[in-house]
Amino acid sequence: MKIISTNIGKPTKIIWNSKEILTGIYKTATDEPIYLAKNNVMNDEVSDRKHHGGFYKACYIFSSEQYPYWKNLYPNLDWNWGMFGENLTVTDFDERKVFLGDVYKVGDAVVQVSDYREPCYKLGYKFGDQKILKQFIKRGFAGTYLSVLEEGFVANNDKFTLIERPDKSLSVSDLFHLVYAKEKNRDYLQIAANNKALDPKKRALLEKYIW
Repeated sequence: MKIISTNIGKPTKIIWNSKEILTGIYKTATDEPIYLAKNNVMNDEVSDRKHHGGFYKACYIFSSEQYPYWKNLYPNLDWNWGMFGENLTVTDFDERKVFLGDVYKVGDAVVQVSDYREPCYKLGYKFGDQKILKQFIKRGFAGTYLSVLEEGFVANNDKFTLIERPDKSLSVSDLFHLVYAKEKNRDYLQIAANNKALDPKKRALLEKYIW
């Protein structure tokens, strides 16, 4: 996996249900290295701290290989890297081969695959159609959040080097499908609930489906 774009968001006002809301989903590419801190990407807007940012969602990555699929569905949008609100656009990123709890060295930082992406209305607002939420879930390639174990700068062309993988885990793809499946695999639920890389609140939520 390799970074091909580092993306930063500035506070952007949108109107939703007649209310003015700030969002950081409108990100633009930067030629400068960006700093991955423990709870967020430095200088990146995180407006909704309840659902974004924090240790388990410090940085969001998305695959560049998914862009052609979405460009075909939404050809009239102004396309650029960071379109899905990701901090890092990454090439050679296959969610079926990256696992919850994986630890990578990238640039000066050490990061861990930590949480699944839950699409919300802000993605629909940006794309001009709320139906993208169901399309996004059905597609199943949602990228992943990272925890930052060691802070540091990352830049374009930096590669992710795997340095640790849990003995028993789920791929990013399997985790995402598990969350949205109507009938959930109990073995997968147990594996996810036992993985300490995942937010304890999410682990507790998945654990409820076991009993």
